[in-house]
Amino acid sequence: MSTLETRRLILRLFTESDLESYAQMCSDTEVMRFLGGRTWTRGESWRQIAAILGHWQLLGYGMWALEDRQTGAFVGRVGFIDPPGWPGFELGWALARPFWGQGLAFEAAQVALEHAFLKLEREHVISLIHPDNTRSLALAKRLGEQFERTVDFFGDEVGVYGIDKASWEAAGVA
Repeated sequence: MSTLETRRLILRLFTESDLESYAQMCSDTEVMRFLGGRTWTRGESWRQIAAILGHWQLLGYGMWALEDRQTGAFVGRVGFIDPPGWPGFELGWALARPFWGQGLAFEAAQVALEHAFLKLEREHVISLIHPDNTRSLALAKRLGEQFERTVDFFGDEVGVYGIDKASWEAAGVA
């Protein structure tokens, strides 16, 4: 279970001490607007952390908690989800609102994407993005992801944006 680092962030497994900050992030209507459309209770946030850790245990990869290297503050989450029936190997992200607009999501997603291609040996990575989520659409494009198709995702039509390893390498990111 890998820990990754960037210039400003540590990507690490969730711990029990992340619960209060994660629950606060998940109770923010703007953060959750495109993540199911409703906020979560503290208990739901705890169960989500447990599910994230279970994903790591069962599949060997998952979502990382993002920690500010300088302050130790909980920033958000980034990583992979691919349970049975999922539309593909997904790279997802969510940051607490105080950390929006600083390039941190890109920084974390970029190192996660590199991990997917080079360490996990994935050939294709997707991100599921609601068409009104302009911030995530911009991030996906900045990562080199291209629109592939639309899928019905729990009753919502979302775009599938993807990038394959060859395109990623050709872009000179590798």
